[in-house]
Order: sequence, then C-alpha cells, then structure tokens
Amino acid sequence: MIEAFTTAFFGTVSAVTVIFLIIFASGVMVRRKMISQNQIDGLSSATVKIFLPCLIFAKIVQTLDPGKQPGWWTLPLAGVVMALVGTGLGAVVFAGQLPEKRSMLPVAGMQNAGYLVLPIGLALFPERFDTFAVYVFLFILGYNPILWSLGKILITGDAGARPGWRDLVTPPLLANLVAIVVALSGAGALLPKPLLGAVDLLGTAAVPVAALVLGAVLGGIDFNLRSCFPDAVRAMSVKLLALPALTALTLHLTHLHTINPLLAEFFIIESAAAPAVALVLQVRTYGGDEQRVGSAMFFSYLACTVTLPAWVAVWRLITG
Repeated sequence: MIEAFTTAFFGTVSAVTVIFLIIFASGVMVRRKMISQNQIDGLSSATVKIFLPCLIFAKIVQTLDPGKQPGWWTLPLAGVVMALVGTGLGAVVFAGQLPEKRSMLPVAGMQNAGYLVLPIGLALFPERFDTFAVYVFLFILGYNPILWSLGKILITGDAGARPGWRDLVTPPLLANLVAIVVALSGAGALLPKPLLGAVDLLGTAAVPVAALVLGAVLGGIDFNLRSCFPDAVRAMSVKLLALPALTALTLHLTHLHTINPLLAEFFIIESAAAPAVALVLQVRTYGGDEQRVGSAMFFSYLACTVTLPAWVAVWRLITG
C-alpha cells in the first residue's frame, strides 16, 4: 500500500514540478524586470484570444462524440456545482468574519480550472490528453460564468457590482459554444483537414504559454505574508483539503471510477487545484484587497505542489 502511494505521489509530483518550474521561472523574471508588464499583457491576450480558443475548438471538434459521450452535458453542470459548493464551504469557514472577509470565499472555492489543470493533464495523460482537454473545456463552460459573476462580486467586495456581458462572453467561451455546435451537428467532417490542422497547431501553444502567464501574474503580486497567513490557512483548508475530500467521497459513492476512470481523476485534479488566477486579475482590474488575496494565492500555489499529488495518489490507492 505504501509503495503504491509513493509511486503515484512521486509520479504526480514529477509532472506537477515541470509546470511549477515554468511558473517559478516566469515569476522570477517578472520580479527581476526581465519581463515587462506589457509583455505579460501581450502573452495573456494572445493566449485568451488566439491560442486557447484554437485549442478548445480543435480538441472538441476532434474528440467530442455525442454518440459515445451521451452525458457530456453533465460536465458544465459539474463546473457550476463545484464552484458553488467550494464557495459555500468557504462561507462556513469564514462565517464569523463576514462580510469583512468575503474576498476569501472565492479563493477558498474557485480553482484554476484551465491554466493549471491543462498542463497537469498533459503531463499525466499524454496519450489521452485530447479527451482530458475536452473534459476541461466542457467543465469551464459552466464554471467560468460563476467565476466571473459571483467570484468577481465577492473578490472585489462590491455587493452592487454586476458583471458586464464582455466579462462573460469571452473568446474561449465562444470557441466552446461554436465547437459544441459543430460537433453535435456533425459539421466537423466538412471542415478541411488542413484548416483544422492549422487551428490545432496554434492551440498547442496554449498550455506552455498559459503556464508562463500564470507565473508572471503571480510574480507581479505584492505579498503581505505574515498578517495574511491565518486567512490563507483557512482558505487552503477548504480549497486543498475539504473540497477534494468531498469530491473523492462523492465519486467513490457514485462509482464513477469504475465507469470512466479518466473522468473521475479529472474531477479529483479540478477539486484539488489551486485558486483561479483570474481572481487576482479581477482584484487588479476592479479593486479589492490585493495584499490578502495575493498572499493567500501565494501560499495556496506553494502548498498545491504537495497536496495535489497527494490527492491523486490517495485516489489511485483507493480505486486501485
């Protein structure tokens, strides 16, 4: 049992370490002014507007088969449920200090569902990454509107804030919707292979560039580690411990791992992932407690290098 856990744990650590080395390196380059804010913005814009939509469109059109995946629609629903449950657990943990600590709720409950999960999936499941990527994009289809509406309101501390349509209708969301329509209608077979190949080629840049952008954004955060540590610990107790534990229990009770092992492990990774980097972007754009949020993010990403591999190892031990 110990050997099986150790093998799974260090195998996942190896995969996660590759991602976090990129994140760490880009963060250091930002701190040392080797990468400018304009360059970060340019890379981020290219990822959101070009690389990620291309990856989404290519993988969904090539992989989504409604005939073989009749329950595909449950993934967007799962994205909504996981975000709301995680945020609700955060509200329980911070119940005595609300609304003062409301900015900690999305940190506790809303994970980096794409930029972090995608490269981890590529490292852990290279032969099945196309299918894993489709799971990610369908999950995000339901998750992102929660992140950019409820998440934005909580993180900025403005109860009267309402997300504009531009916050919700993004290129990745449009690519998701168009690709699903193409896949469901069977129109993908009519697309010229060179065209789809070109889109797929552009999409391959999304994962490494996203890791670079993630590290650059984290590297540009101002921290106040000592005073914010207690709040960070409570947020991490939900995001990195309680939510993955509840997810693992739910999956085990529903026996999803016997029906679709890859999908079950995808849910474990999603639930154990560190908080969404979009929360930092929201604070920087719309206002909020950047010190508190940034410090909690820093501790969460640091702890995630151990807790995420641990949850994958525990899950494989339970289901193996």
